[in-house]
This record gives sequence, structure tokens and C-alpha cells, in this order.
Amino acid sequence: MSYWFDVMKEIADRKYPEQIAYLRENHGFSQAHANAVVLYSKGSTSTKKFANIAEYLAPFDETKQKTVKAIFKAIKTKYPKMEEVIAWNQPMLKLGDNYIFAVNVLKNHILIAPHDGAQILTDFAPRLKEYEVLKKTVRVPVDWKVDAKLLQDMAAARIKAIG
Repeated sequence: MSYWFDVMKEIADRKYPEQIAYLRENHGFSQAHANAVVLYSKGSTSTKKFANIAEYLAPFDETKQKTVKAIFKAIKTKYPKMEEVIAWNQPMLKLGDNYIFAVNVLKNHILIAPHDGAQILTDFAPRLKEYEVLKKTVRVPVDWKVDAKLLQDMAAARIKAIG
């Protein structure tokens, strides 16, 4: 992150929309990530930070908590060296220095995603046809009966992609 804060210092004289555009156009940031970096670099501390996954899950009902735990357990069963972390204010699985898989809990569904996985989602399209597949995420029900094999295979594809 220190690298990105140094980048922000270089463009500190620009207006907010120009900073967002710079990060998106020159560094491939999503709107959300660019916004987070710009706001943080401007001193915003209003975004709640979670110290761990239990803290992230605390506000959610038991069904959502159980589903997220089952998603991570399914992947970690095959890849026990993966570490559960909070990154970009959401739960993720990390292997060494690489992010592998993310989860985001919303009101009516849960988003799952292999990190940087747009190609993975394309490759897995036949196995994902019963779900709503977005650009980089897959919507699953909050009470999803976790498909451990699907999750493990997506994690394997991410691991293969990072070499």
C-alpha cells in the first residue's frame, strides 16, 4: 500500500475525479478500489476496518456466517496452508503473498470470487450456469449448499494462474 500512497502524493494536486481516472486508466483499478485509495489518501477514516473474519461476520445472521465459514472450510480442506485474512475490508484466502479467493456478504446474497478471476469465471461458465455470474464475482444464496469441489477447482485455477 505504501507504493500506492506514494503514487497518490504525486497526483495530490489533482481533483478527486482526476485521481480516480488516473488510477483506473493507468493502473487498472476498479472504481471501488480507486475510490478507496483516493479517499484514504485524503485522510478518510470513515470506512470500517475489520481485524479478522470473525469481526467481519459478527453483524451477520447465523445462516450467512455458517455459509461463509463453509466456503472457506471447503477450500482450506484441500489447501490447508491458505491463510484467512481481511483485505480490501472483506474476507479472503491468501497463499503466501497471493490472494486466492474472496467472499463478500450482502443483504440478499453472498458474492464469491477467485482473486483476479475474470478469466477463471469464463473458464468455469459451464459449471456456474445455475448462478448469476457477474464480471468478477458469482452470486450464491445466503443459505448456499456449498459446492466444495467447485470451490476447490476454482482455487486450483487461481493457484495455477499465479504460477
